[in-house]
Amino acid sequence: MMRAVIVSHGQPGDPGPQQRAAQDLAAAVAAQDPGCEVVGTTLAMPGALAEAADDDSLIYPMFMAEGWFTGRELPRRLAEAGAGGARILRPFGTDPALPGLIVATAHRAAAEQGWQPGDTTLLLTAHGSQRSQASFTITTDIATGIAPHFARVVTGFVEQEPFIADAAIGLDRAVSLPFFALRAEHVLGDLPAALDQAGFDGPRLDPIGLAPEVPALIAAAIRKATGKDGQHGL
Repeated sequence: MMRAVIVSHGQPGDPGPQQRAAQDLAAAVAAQDPGCEVVGTTLAMPGALAEAADDDSLIYPMFMAEGWFTGRELPRRLAEAGAGGARILRPFGTDPALPGLIVATAHRAAAEQGWQPGDTTLLLTAHGSQRSQASFTITTDIATGIAPHFARVVTGFVEQEPFIADAAIGLDRAVSLPFFALRAEHVLGDLPAALDQAGFDGPRLDPIGLAPEVPALIAAAIRKATGKDGQHGL
């Protein structure tokens, strides 16, 4: 039976919690009837990728952008793990359903505050990088595409300009939504510190990768990749 492997970065200094988070996500995806076995692992957990994947696996990168990690490092790690023939799908951040999910998630948070969408600013925060423009590009493209659904969409980044602490200053009726896959070190440390520095007082949402709709979204991508999307529920 084919196996789909959800792979995230993980946290090298403390790999256990993120490894369990990847496994929990895989279990939630499996419950959505993706048409094959689903397991989750991280690159940070020693030996875990070799245990999870083989040449016949589908690899679902729980990453936000198509860049160096998905194009170079992940294939290298798979080859090193004896799974060089595995098929790598497009990463989570490129899913065409994601912009709509971001809009719906932010609108729900705004409604809880009594705000109308047209009066709400969305602060979309992401990783960014001094070395690659992949994170900046996809975040900016999504922000541009969903801008008509808000008063405005502001982007801020951990590792490049505009930095989050600068982007978040002076925002009124604003919702902060992290364009991250999981709740890891940047989301737990850098992001709240930057929002505190800016005096941001709006709702601070979980990363979009933790939205309750995500397991079904990933399961749909796996079914499509295996050609079983038309058999769902049969």
